Amino acid sequence: MAWSIAEVARMSNTTSRTLRHYDDIGLLEPAFVGENGYRYYERDQLLRLQRILLLRELGLGLPVIARILAGQQDTRTALRIHLEYLQREQDRLRRLQHTVERTLRQLDGGHVMSVEEYFEGFEHNQSEDEQELIRRFGEGARNHIEESRQRTRGWTKEDFRKAMAEWEEALGQVRDLMRAGHDPGDQEVQGHIAGHHAWLSQFWTPNRESYTGLARMYAEEPRFRAQFDAIDPDLAPFFQEAMETYASRNLS
Repeated sequence: MAWSIAEVARMSNTTSRTLRHYDDIGLLEPAFVGENGYRYYERDQLLRLQRILLLRELGLGLPVIARILAGQQDTRTALRIHLEYLQREQDRLRRLQHTVERTLRQLDGGHVMSVEEYFEGFEHNQSEDEQELIRRFGEGARNHIEESRQRTRGWTKEDFRKAMAEWEEALGQVRDLMRAGHDPGDQEVQGHIAGHHAWLSQFWTPNRESYTGLARMYAEEPRFRAQFDAIDPDLAPFFQEAMETYASRNLS
């Protein structure tokens, strides 16, 4: 069964113009073009459109989405990752709803809330990356974040800028080794991963479990994956395998 571009635009709450643009940039090509010149879409294209719209909901731009889709896992795996994120976000919004409901009850003469209860569900004082770490790894991640804040309390803007430059340089070096044909477990690659672990230890010291978990998140979570895909679509899974190898060999 095939649907016209107008039908797909209506079903997906987007526009024919948007769908034509996705086709023009190679992000979503139609299944076929009819003799009348109209674009037609089948179920595979609708599934791809769903993934595009999900990634747009996460705030990613079209160039990054294109790179993610080019190197991402199969559709089922990718959708499970998106579903996990949406479920966590739903839980957070539910907590916010309860906070507002309790506040209204208090204003109507009900139970007096504690100061902490006023802000349950709000996470604006944390970066998106910190929120994702806490949602994924729980209180252990919260402890690592607090440890990081303590270790960097006296850092200047220049200190943070230097640290980020070192991270970006390390990504480029691992990418170059990958493109040169090295395996993730090669000695030279592992040397750079050891450097990455040492770099992280400026902020918090990962053990085997947390370092392996961080490797999975680099490859699976869209916001993290986008940073790698901007350098090379193959870099995230390569870096993940290299980190997992390092953790199994060197961490307890």
